[in-house]
Amino acid sequence: MRWWALSAVTLGTFMTYLDNNVGNVALPTIQRELNLTLSGLEWISASYILVFAGLMLVGGRLADVFGARRVFVSGLAVFTLASLAAGLATDGTALIAARAVQGIGAAFLTPTALSLISQIFPDPAERGRAVGIWSAAGALSMALGPVTGGFITENLQWGWIYLINVPIGVATIGLALWAVRPAFTRVRHRLDLPGLVSSTVALFALTFALIEGESRGWTSPEILAALGLFAAAALTFVLVEARSAEPMIDLSFFRVRIFSGGLASMGVWSFGVFGIYFFSALWLQNVLGFSPTQAGASFVPMALLMAVTALQSQRISALFGTARTVALGLAMMGVAIFMLSGVGADGGYGDVLPWFLLYGLGAGLLVSLTAVTLGAMPAGRSGVASGVLNVSREVFGLLGITVLGAILNGRQSGSTQPPLLAFLDAYQFTLIIAAAIVMLGVPVALLTLRTPRKQPQAASPELVGSAN
Repeated sequence: MRWWALSAVTLGTFMTYLDNNVGNVALPTIQRELNLTLSGLEWISASYILVFAGLMLVGGRLADVFGARRVFVSGLAVFTLASLAAGLATDGTALIAARAVQGIGAAFLTPTALSLISQIFPDPAERGRAVGIWSAAGALSMALGPVTGGFITENLQWGWIYLINVPIGVATIGLALWAVRPAFTRVRHRLDLPGLVSSTVALFALTFALIEGESRGWTSPEILAALGLFAAAALTFVLVEARSAEPMIDLSFFRVRIFSGGLASMGVWSFGVFGIYFFSALWLQNVLGFSPTQAGASFVPMALLMAVTALQSQRISALFGTARTVALGLAMMGVAIFMLSGVGADGGYGDVLPWFLLYGLGAGLLVSLTAVTLGAMPAGRSGVASGVLNVSREVFGLLGITVLGAILNGRQSGSTQPPLLAFLDAYQFTLIIAAAIVMLGVPVALLTLRTPRKQPQAASPELVGSAN
């Protein structure tokens, strides 16, 4: 029964990750059929990630009060219904709104996954295997998402990239209700409303400024106001969390070196993965002339290698240490991104594949971060810490799309070359910036993720493997 329960948790997480990847290949088609600008395309992804990240800690808190199983199933239901609305959308506004509601469902679903795995597998060794399977499923979604999205876009109506979530969601709800036991202790908690509001306002204001800055003008009143609102809301959030009895994010977490280093490393990883997937789908089709199916299939070897490496990442980390494993993974990603920037308009898949494979190998090595980062926290705090880790991943993923999008937009609009060459030049320049940012994570990992060689395994129930 435990493995059936893990299947339900993994399927739910797989569905949210698949949804992020399945739509990227369809972006050029959606742009044409709904007559959207590049910033409109960015909002399709950003609206989902923005709501997801803004409400994820709330989802974790609700799970503490009402039980992880109940919140998990509720999140699945919301996500499934919103997927139906997204698939039936006939204009950009309706699609962006539906994607935002999907973010609400994902925010309830995702933070409960690790909590449920901890409940289902109390033994640390079994939990390590379960986390590896769960992580590999997320990586596998990166393989199936693009190729599924490409096939649907080329052979069906693009709305089916979201409608496929409906039968998967219904089946997963049934499996979760049957296999996952509702074990929880009801605890009295207060919702940190000021923290929720200030963090959400800060994220929205920054996202709006980064996405709309190029089209509206970086010195326009709207963008300057958005940046000012971001600064004020971010400062308010820090002050509120420092004084709150039950903060959304306990700022004392960041004094734990391994936890802070893990967050930074995960953030850099997410920045690269989200940003590169989003813009490479446009590049493969608009510049290299791939069909949607071909573009989707191009990502499959990279994502499969990522999934295979993810399954072995705990063992590799135990042998060589998390610090060196994570640093190597980030270095591989950075080199791969930089080398992709050299592929010209006359390039083919043979020029792309080696660097996609190197990227997948490096990205898969970072899966060991989850267990080690949570293992550095005191007993009883791993649930909240996992929520912070998930938020970090999504926020940095959002920045990957918006920051790299702002750079690409700015470079492209300032070019006097033909549109195709302008996009290629902007994309290549953006990749160089992304590679530099990812490489910054290498020294961070080496300096912060080192632990004593003989660290006791029983120090924390969440720790799987050792690192040095």
